[in-house]
Amino acid sequence: MHYRTLGRTGIKVSPYCLGAMMFGVIGNPDHDDSIRIIHKALDAGINFVDTADIYSRGESEEIVGKALRGRRDDVVLATKVHNPMGEDPNQQGSSRRWIIAEAENSLRRLQTDHIDLYQVHRPDPSTDVEETLSALTDLIRSGKVRAIGSSTFPAADIVEAQWVAERRGLERFRAEQPNYSILNRGIEREVLPVCQRYGMGTLVWSPLAGGQLTGRYRKGQQITTHRSGTGFKYLSDERRLDVVEELIALAAEAGMSLTHLAMAFAIAHPGVTAAIIGPRTMEHLDDLLAGAKTELSDELLDRIDAIVPPGTDVGTLDMAYQPPAIRQAGLRRRPADERAAD
Repeated sequence: MHYRTLGRTGIKVSPYCLGAMMFGVIGNPDHDDSIRIIHKALDAGINFVDTADIYSRGESEEIVGKALRGRRDDVVLATKVHNPMGEDPNQQGSSRRWIIAEAENSLRRLQTDHIDLYQVHRPDPSTDVEETLSALTDLIRSGKVRAIGSSTFPAADIVEAQWVAERRGLERFRAEQPNYSILNRGIEREVLPVCQRYGMGTLVWSPLAGGQLTGRYRKGQQITTHRSGTGFKYLSDERRLDVVEELIALAAEAGMSLTHLAMAFAIAHPGVTAAIIGPRTMEHLDDLLAGAKTELSDELLDRIDAIVPPGTDVGTLDMAYQPPAIRQAGLRRRPADERAAD
């Protein structure tokens, strides 16, 4: 397998990153089967594994920890912090208090003494980024973390974090984990160029658009998903299904599956270091590995551009980050008394 450098860290990673979200109760609850999937991915040359504390409330990290016994030194291990891990309001977010505590929890679940890439899972507007970077810097200096990253940060937040790190003498984010697929190309407009400018690696999530770019879900068919109960709704946008039909035809004409077309597209961008695959079964992994050497010609990339123009999104995944200015109506509307005064 051809390895790529994660930004300017000097760390070499495979262009496919094994995502562990589906290992545990929300996906594959069979620990032994999940471990076999992880081992097969490693045997195939994948050396990059990404999980998060929130995935099945720590169960995913526990499975990954068991799977990496005796193989830890051969793996670039990434995990994330931010999402709620309990009812206590302080068991979440990007505060120093929580980051330091949860890093220790993740290390214990992962059965390791260090995390290669520790990422802030979502922006936290309630916490000063200097507070967050200061805590992460201490984790690096203690040897418990090797590099730090962000996930789904808007371009402006990425730039602010870089400036704060430089001015305060703190460790800076070395990687970003954004959503990217043929259906969601918005990061091509600002996020990817900003990451390239600052020498950040990128590991993109949902390159198959929540399963829509596998060809299993067709327009007019009854759609079911194994991810019920997770709070994620992937398949409700008819506009996306219309585009998928065009892409299925394009892939067939090119002599490849839609899955292989979509994965090859995700890692073709020069700003993308790795694409996260999230197999739930061994069959899913086998299919993904079968297309690992697929490359797209310029002509084929041009035809994809004609279907979904660069820098545009066809709808969004429901779990994609929405900043408070979009999510909270009160931030977009003047108070009633001010409107009356006008």
